Amino acid sequence: MLTTRLPGQTGSATSPLILRLGRATRLGMRGSAKSVLALCRKEIKELRGRGLVSESSSISTGIAARYASAVFALAKDGGALDALERDIETLEGALKNSDDFRALIHSPIYSREEQGRAIAALAAKMGLSDTVANTLKLMSSKRRLFVLPNLMAVLRDLISDEKGEVTADVKTARALSEAQTTKLAETLKASVGKDVKMNVTVDESLIGGLIVRVGSKMIDTSVASKLAALQNTMKEVG
Repeated sequence: MLTTRLPGQTGSATSPLILRLGRATRLGMRGSAKSVLALCRKEIKELRGRGLVSESSSISTGIAARYASAVFALAKDGGALDALERDIETLEGALKNSDDFRALIHSPIYSREEQGRAIAALAAKMGLSDTVANTLKLMSSKRRLFVLPNLMAVLRDLISDEKGEVTADVKTARALSEAQTTKLAETLKASVGKDVKMNVTVDESLIGGLIVRVGSKMIDTSVASKLAALQNTMKEVG
């Protein structure tokens, strides 16, 4: 029997509905939209009943967690976590670099049908796995594509947890050299006691330094932050 676990959850939850949907995906049995939606509604109800999804959570976080738990379970059951990581990198790249893609998932001007056709074409062009492609299609039919950035973040956390890693989001004023990246990873590993997988982005507005976020902890050594702190200090003095 397949079990799934959300971030921070100490127990496990049996999810036969996810397993059934996974088998259908692997066999190419797409099914009708109504049958797939019915499975997802039952899965959401089951997760809520087991206390795995808080009704008080933000809408985006709650929705993303439900989809992520299902996608992660299917990928793990199918031995496809490496493929899932590649899909995440591909989608994160599109979110970062494509204004059109961001508009597609956020703009209300697109109908369900338009979103569905566009996301299906993009998934095929990106070479996404069937599990992720089908999930995106389902999300578009439910007008849930706006949670895609949250979905990617939750999936990364689930994969890192499975591998015994910690994910660190790093923003730097300029690109790090290979030696700097290695040194930072070693420093973070020594600090948290686990292997650290870093998501590094460049933000020139920082001027210099970097910002590292690991879970709820943040280290900000950026010049921009120091200037802001100095400005606030000067205001208090004035």
